[in-house]
Amino acid sequence: MSIVVKRDPTGKMRHQVIIGKHTLVADEGPQVGGEDSGPTPHDLYDAALGACKALTMVWYAEREGIPLQDVEVRMTRDASQERQGSYRLRAAVAVSGDLTGAQREQLLAVASRSPVHKLMTRVTTEIETVWL
Repeated sequence: MSIVVKRDPTGKMRHQVIIGKHTLVADEGPQVGGEDSGPTPHDLYDAALGACKALTMVWYAEREGIPLQDVEVRMTRDASQERQGSYRLRAAVAVSGDLTGAQREQLLAVASRSPVHKLMTRVTTEIETVWL
């Protein structure tokens, strides 16, 4: 999978993020010269975790026959210590359906084992930046 990020000339800092057949917009807020026409890169990073947790819970519920009707994940971040090496994310989860307490706990546990959660917490990421 290739992801292409390229400048959108209709905005000061706006960029198109092309992922397969999907196009997203990324921007920054006015405080750093953007126009707030799309999520910031930090927002996209945090959203990736929230989306993966939600999708993982739905997948698990379907596989295990758990009657999950809906799921909502609200991500909040504390980036105040990011430059010192600490970036804190909180995923608050709400589920609905005719669920037992044990099923709710299973869903919360599986959310903490989602692929992006593991990627962010257990894997060393190596990044190489080169010219095209």
